[in-house]
Amino acid sequence: MKIQSNLSSNKLPFAIFIFCFTLFTTHFAKAQKQVQIIPQPTSVTYGNGAFKLSDKVTITAADGLENEVQFLSALLKKGFAKTPIVANKKNGIHLKLDANLSGELGEEGYKLRVERKKLSITGATAAGVYYGIESLRQLLPVDFEFDKTFDSIKIPVVEITDTPRFPWRAFMLDESRHFKGKEAVKTILDQMAMLKMNTFHWHLTDDQGWRIEIKKYPKLTEIGSKRKDTQLSRKSEERVGEPHEGFYTQSEIKEILAYAETKHITVVPEIEMPGHATAAIAAYPWLSSMGVPQEVSVTFGKLDDSFNVADPKVITFLTDVLDEVIKLFPGKVIHIGGDEVNFKPWEDSKVAQDFMRKNDLETPIDLQIYFTNQISNYIDSTGKRMMGWNEIMGTDIHEDDGETAAEAKQKLAESAIVHFWKGDLKLINEAVEQGYDVVNSNHWDTYLDYTYERTPLSKSYAFNPVPEGLNTQYHSKILGTGAQMWSEWIPTVASMEQQVFPRLAAYAEVGWTALENKDFERFENTMQQIKQRWKLMGINFYEEN
Repeated sequence: MKIQSNLSSNKLPFAIFIFCFTLFTTHFAKAQKQVQIIPQPTSVTYGNGAFKLSDKVTITAADGLENEVQFLSALLKKGFAKTPIVANKKNGIHLKLDANLSGELGEEGYKLRVERKKLSITGATAAGVYYGIESLRQLLPVDFEFDKTFDSIKIPVVEITDTPRFPWRAFMLDESRHFKGKEAVKTILDQMAMLKMNTFHWHLTDDQGWRIEIKKYPKLTEIGSKRKDTQLSRKSEERVGEPHEGFYTQSEIKEILAYAETKHITVVPEIEMPGHATAAIAAYPWLSSMGVPQEVSVTFGKLDDSFNVADPKVITFLTDVLDEVIKLFPGKVIHIGGDEVNFKPWEDSKVAQDFMRKNDLETPIDLQIYFTNQISNYIDSTGKRMMGWNEIMGTDIHEDDGETAAEAKQKLAESAIVHFWKGDLKLINEAVEQGYDVVNSNHWDTYLDYTYERTPLSKSYAFNPVPEGLNTQYHSKILGTGAQMWSEWIPTVASMEQQVFPRLAAYAEVGWTALENKDFERFENTMQQIKQRWKLMGINFYEEN
């Protein structure tokens, strides 16, 4: 009785209990309706209630959004087993274009507003609307698209305003070393789109294989797309024991380009020059600086030969190739590689040395820049823009320590985009201070062929494309970043996927999400539902311990 008397007379503990319970349940309810989207949106505002999405939903869309309507309809049909009706209705889903929002949203931002009776996605462009649909997709149950019929789904009332941090959010696939094929490429494009990555950098030529049909030079694929064997491991004399081959016809490339276009992904082809040229030289020996017949290389690394850029006939060959590439690819950027050029053949070549003297070129690095500017000017004349790895600036990078070994007297064409991959970060500062746009793909942070011990998910996520200490006036010169899947030691699609996933999601957030909104713990939690999707899609991904 005494205890009962104390409890009934003392109201304070009970009031504290009610307060704590209310605080807990409010926090729990809010946590329950937290949206989980990768990359993390710019702004999320929660409301009360939910929008009921069912098989009776209608889609109302602005003119010019036919592609987005088709994408959303196909998505909803997977879960409801019924194609939504496209009609002009007050409620349901509304896809809108508002050019007046371009100042706030840019070309890729969107607003996703979920109300109790209506769900709207608005962008200044179709790309923004598309990305809004991809965010809506992540608000649906993980198994919505996979062999399960739903009657209805409740989506919490929420308003998302979202814009990307960088305009260049890229994934690079090297198919020269190991050819993967168009279905693997389409799968990658699907995942890039879901994660709002907008640039597919396609490495199509190198020493170990030429993977793109060039009609004027058929031997590039008749001979250059095939190698007799493949080195088994680094610095090893062992071989796999079987040939490797493959290439894309121009018709197949058009098919992939059309597929990428529906996902608002720009495809940037990389045609390596003047180094990494062995496959082309094997097809047409007169392209060689060494003057020695070559076979398509079965080993990897920095090889001996390069294009003989002092020969006008070789320049004509390269511009002929570029003509066909430029005609095929609608994007505004052509990547020419330009890395790891072996200068010794030029040093030993009388033709190259005579050419250098005639044009007042002091070093092979100057010769490379002279050549690169020829190509850059040619690409500029077609209305496109050249891009290359940071050696195109005239820095010769040591293989072992990444230090700058020498610098050129020649200056790179101003329109070029510098793709930084290796060397002192001060090279980025120098590039932007000289007026160049830069894509930062520092190999220590972005190379997907590196092991997870070297580049764990947390390191991928922590990467900042803007170097520490860079003056804010130059931040806009950093276009963004790219994640590179070099395939020397990645022969299969399954092994490639293990290296790409889940790190691709981290790089997506690096490219899209503002620094102040990044949170690795939140990212890891959201990744659980992304991984469930990948399992249902049959995509291999690496699980860190």
